[in-house]
Amino acid sequence: RGISSDQRPKRPLTAYLRFLMDNRPAFREKNPGMSNLELVKKLAGAWRELPASQKQVYEEAKKTDWKRYGEEMAAYKAQLTPAQAAALKEERRKLLAKRRSLRAKRELSLLGKPKRARSGFNIFLSENFQESEGISPVAKMKKLFDAWQKLSPSQKQPYLQLAQDDKVRYETEMKSWEAKMIQLGREDLVRSTTQRVKNKPAETAKTAATAKASSGGNKAKLKKSEE
Repeated sequence: RGISSDQRPKRPLTAYLRFLMDNRPAFREKNPGMSNLELVKKLAGAWRELPASQKQVYEEAKKTDWKRYGEEMAAYKAQLTPAQAAALKEERRKLLAKRRSLRAKRELSLLGKPKRARSGFNIFLSENFQESEGISPVAKMKKLFDAWQKLSPSQKQPYLQLAQDDKVRYETEMKSWEAKMIQLGREDLVRSTTQRVKNKPAETAKTAATAKASSGGNKAKLKKSEE
């Protein structure tokens, strides 16, 4: 209580980021028409060409800040109770997990992973969201969910058929994408065999029924043999 991760000492900047912050205003003034991405690329090129003696200035500043950071962190941790330390550790774990998740999603987007198949309700939602009345997006979703629940099976059928078509599209695109990932050496992004089996519930049910029938026959034979 009374302690927040916002009070945690900030990690020092790297030598390159120091250079970036020091020189960005001047580069922006000389290149007013450049986009932020182009400006950063230009600054990165300038950093690469910077003489070692000038880079050393930024490296020394980083070392000084790291020493100060170590002292501040020691003082920060010393004031924490065990409960506070545990709470802040958990808060930091969740933050890092969220960052990893965002990085993973960004990577999959860059690699062109197909969008997941939509459900019948999601298609209904997207078609009617703009016209739906509601103070907030959450209120609109609740209203549309209630409307979906009241639809008759025949009214839902077109949306369910579109969802089925989208599922076929997703599986086709995923097979092609996974083959590409294997060629790139990214087998870690390919679904496991278990996940693929889950996508075939009809076949799984059929196999289970066959196994049950076979088991029943074996039991009957065993009982007759005992008699």
